[in-house]
Amino acid sequence: MKANVGQADKIARIVLGAVLILLTLTGVIGVWGWIGIVPLGTGLFNFCPLYTLLGINTCKIKPE
Repeated sequence: MKANVGQADKIARIVLGAVLILLTLTGVIGVWGWIGIVPLGTGLFNFCPLYTLLGINTCKIKPE
């Protein structure tokens, strides 16, 4: 897995994922909020499988 998620993208994913999970835990939104695990995970691992399929790379560091 080569990093394909850039810094701004990473921060946005982590924040969005954490907010969705927090809102689910507090009961503000329903069970669908657990989908926040996906952006949280992709942000933490700097890798998005969908980006690979679409040929997108927001990471500024060139892969070796």
